[in-house]
Amino acid sequence: MENYEIAKKLEDYRNRLEELKTALKLERLNQSLAEDEQAMLAVDFYQEMSQAQKVLKRIKSTKEVITTYQSLIESVEELELYFDMHKNEEADLNTEIETLINKIDKQLGDFEIQMLLSHEYDDCPAIMELHPGAGGTESQDWTSMLFRMYTRYAELHDFQLEILDYQDGEEAGIKSVSFIVTGDKAYGLLKGEQGVHRLVRISPFDSNARRHTSFCACTVTPAIDDDVNIEIKPEDIRIDTYRSSGAGGQKVNKTDSAIRITHFKTGVVVTCQNERSQIQNKERAMAILKSKLYQLELAEQEKKLKSITGESTQNRFGSQIRSYVFHPYSMIKDHRTNYEVGNV
Repeated sequence: MENYEIAKKLEDYRNRLEELKTALKLERLNQSLAEDEQAMLAVDFYQEMSQAQKVLKRIKSTKEVITTYQSLIESVEELELYFDMHKNEEADLNTEIETLINKIDKQLGDFEIQMLLSHEYDDCPAIMELHPGAGGTESQDWTSMLFRMYTRYAELHDFQLEILDYQDGEEAGIKSVSFIVTGDKAYGLLKGEQGVHRLVRISPFDSNARRHTSFCACTVTPAIDDDVNIEIKPEDIRIDTYRSSGAGGQKVNKTDSAIRITHFKTGVVVTCQNERSQIQNKERAMAILKSKLYQLELAEQEKKLKSITGESTQNRFGSQIRSYVFHPYSMIKDHRTNYEVGNV
């Protein structure tokens, strides 16, 4: 690597770190950390366990941000030292410099992405629902493929995925599935998946081997805290109980404990059949309903403030966000960014 390239890299790193310092407000961040650590020393800190867990989580997150930033500063200073020695021909450090630059590029890029995920609910778990569209068995099979994709994504990122409701398709695939993904910045990373996903392939269910187009609607909602003030009156909802369905085992509990809650005013329907008892399923379903109603309320406020049409909250077929084409060529295209990749 030439000296001018290294100098350009160093200048870029310094500018990006300075911008991060301004965005992070490090002094306020350190002050907030000190206040939280002081609160931890209180005798009654663990009496309110839910509040204590929030403080501990905030301390951990703040420490990770500060530690990562300091690590980047030290890496850039180390690169500057290597570069000075290299320029003065005190040692041949070209290999070490290239290795360090690759390390900083990755670490700084990942850190900037993490800092972009700083909206109000980005730290929350993500409640996801998949519903097949037109296409019958073909779309239900496509839904099972998407569910498998999100399961693998959760595994690769060390996220915890818990199935809330699972209904098998009549012949193959999935009729509907809802699940919650828990992990660092789970909602922030997955909220962009909301929308309609389109698949084009030669159908394995067609004896004539014709090309079929399938759709699946994905909705993503943050699992908000229980202390959010959303009032749900008993007369505004209907609670139905039914026998759990699906493959059993780890997926569902095959008893008469499944719960379906319908909110009359908004038409929101929430189901849960994963817990062992009807009471637990009801509590979980009510928490999910509260999250959805809160998001609808925020969306309505945003619509009034920005005079938007609200299309972003609707999963209408024909307005797909991403296409997965297996035939006549291989391509995945995101229609919002026009980004394409051929490695299907």
